[in-house]
Amino acid sequence: MAKAIARLVTLALLLWTPCASDSHWRFVTGVVTDKRGNGLAHAVVQLEDEIRLSVRSYITGDDGRYHFSEVNADIDYHLRARYKMYWSKPHSLSRFDSPKDHDDIRLVIPVD
Repeated sequence: MAKAIARLVTLALLLWTPCASDSHWRFVTGVVTDKRGNGLAHAVVQLEDEIRLSVRSYITGDDGRYHFSEVNADIDYHLRARYKMYWSKPHSLSRFDSPKDHDDIRLVIPVD
């Protein structure tokens, strides 16, 4: 009886565990700038998953650059940045976009 239960639990775990081949991953990279194109250090970039409404955050480096890895390519996202009390316009990432569309996305904060 115990062996049968152990087999059922093992089978359930194997079926429940997502396979790496089931998900397609992409990278989202870019820079947060002011209106003049200068990189903004320590801006907060938020990547919001439209299905679960979960948010991942990244704080930019001295050059204003950000990088998100292992972003599920089968989900739509909203990307935006905050610097002090100012926000960039949101940028939509569609699951139908090509991976090249998510390379070096510039988010502009309306400050000088």
